[in-house]
Amino acid sequence: MTLIRTPRQSKRLPKAITVEQVEQLLAAPPDTDVLGRRDRAMLETLYSTGLRVSELVDLNFTDLDVDNEVMRVRGKGKKERMVPMGRHAIHAINRYVDLLRQDPRYAAAVQEAGEAAPLFVNKHGKRLSSRSVRRKLDKYLRSVGLDASISPHTLRHSFATHLLDNGADLRSVQELLGHQSLSTTQVYTHLTAQRLRDSYRNAHPRAEAS
Repeated sequence: MTLIRTPRQSKRLPKAITVEQVEQLLAAPPDTDVLGRRDRAMLETLYSTGLRVSELVDLNFTDLDVDNEVMRVRGKGKKERMVPMGRHAIHAINRYVDLLRQDPRYAAAVQEAGEAAPLFVNKHGKRLSSRSVRRKLDKYLRSVGLDASISPHTLRHSFATHLLDNGADLRSVQELLGHQSLSTTQVYTHLTAQRLRDSYRNAHPRAEAS
């Protein structure tokens, strides 16, 4: 029996939401206080970078390089990678940090932590947990009437899907997601099948029947 191979299970297809749904979600957090701006910055960062939620909450202030529009991310096995940030995410982070530094409760906690100061903090000025991120996401999903099953990982899937749908190559998406093996990223290839077929029909001289 040890010589008999078991049937290979098909990989579960990643779930992604549309760009319109992403924009609806990103607009949900209020812009009136530091926690609302924090939540907007978190959601913008998740979608802009494709980070795992564990990587998001592990970010420190010193991981940001706003001038070069990149951030240092510690992935699985503490392996570091540099990830580009979108302009919307940078703007949201800057607005959050500006208000954070004006509040003495948070400013004192951040100053005490020094170089290890977390970027995303809770109401006590301490590092936010992955569970808290999920609770905040659930709150905004309810407020805009989106599917409650959407998770932080859904935003990661959506990040990859939207990149591939707009012409990004699989190898680049692998690097951005922090996948060690390209085979892990290849689960997304079905999402771009139609784009590849269209490209083939448009480019190959004998693709279309006369």
